[in-house]
Amino acid sequence: MSNGYNVAVVGATGAVGTKMIQMLEQTTLPLKKVVLLASKRSAGKTLQFKGETLTVEELVPESFEGIDLALFSAGGGISATFAPEAVKRGAVVVDNTSHFRMDPQVPLVVPEVNKEALKKHKGIIANPNCSTIQMMVALEPIRQKAGLDRIIVSTYQAVSGAGARAVEELKREAQDYLNGVPASEWQAEILPAGADKKHYPIAFNALPQIDKFAEDDYTFEEWKMVNETKKIMEDAAIKVAATCVRIPVASGHSESVYIETKEKISVQDVRETLASAPGVVLEDDPSQQVYPQAIECVDQKETFVGRIRKDLDIENGLHLWVVSDNLLKGAAWNSVQIAETLHEMDLLHI
Repeated sequence: MSNGYNVAVVGATGAVGTKMIQMLEQTTLPLKKVVLLASKRSAGKTLQFKGETLTVEELVPESFEGIDLALFSAGGGISATFAPEAVKRGAVVVDNTSHFRMDPQVPLVVPEVNKEALKKHKGIIANPNCSTIQMMVALEPIRQKAGLDRIIVSTYQAVSGAGARAVEELKREAQDYLNGVPASEWQAEILPAGADKKHYPIAFNALPQIDKFAEDDYTFEEWKMVNETKKIMEDAAIKVAATCVRIPVASGHSESVYIETKEKISVQDVRETLASAPGVVLEDDPSQQVYPQAIECVDQKETFVGRIRKDLDIENGLHLWVVSDNLLKGAAWNSVQIAETLHEMDLLHI
């Protein structure tokens, strides 16, 4: 690796951490050294990076000595403890957990939407929730064109959003189904929320609960979408409601998004606006059954939008279907993209 930044990946062996490593292999960011960090349990494992074998090191405060950029994806508790330690030692942190997202001192950034917020960072930048990110990428170009008054979103979220063990649970339950094992005998241990009281099967099912229930019977995931949208758009008055559902798809979140714009805009104008928007791929031709599908977005960095149509009753109402890889644009790629944007804006220094 040539002269450039010393980068640490915290949570390197996890589902998002491994994707971060892949994104760093493709990045335009100049790299000098990549350090892989994880828990004591994972220390000693080896991972490949650009043909080199890197050994995963145990995460300790001293791990950040000489580090310029630290990408975190190891849980909110780890970020709460170690992100300040990284900043103290001179690193800029991009955190993929929910811990810092609503901190007024921490920018919450989707580069296609609000990269200017990066100028306000004080060492830590938060990566938004995966389902929020793809919705923001799709809606910001429309907001710039016609304004936004209301958003109602229903998500169809992939199991990988709950981690690698949840994907294994889906596979095990699907195999049990194919083997004729009754659903009552399946051993659900993780979903809909690992920390909650009950667990339900996900194979051949849909669970209208992601994370635990919170205020007003909305889940934490739903509140994240509401609050993060308002923060990213810097619009406390915008009306936002979310229903988040886990479905038996391994990777790729899908969303049905209903919006009400402040000004009238035609479907054709929306299509043309999105077709030229950064990070968006328009797939919208009902006559040919062309629309975004979760299975086709896997390993893609972009956000795919289709099924754009006017509401039948509300003059300024529009419906969209939004799909993206939750582990890439929803997590690892958005984090690395933030780092690239920091570099481009001369906000990241060696």
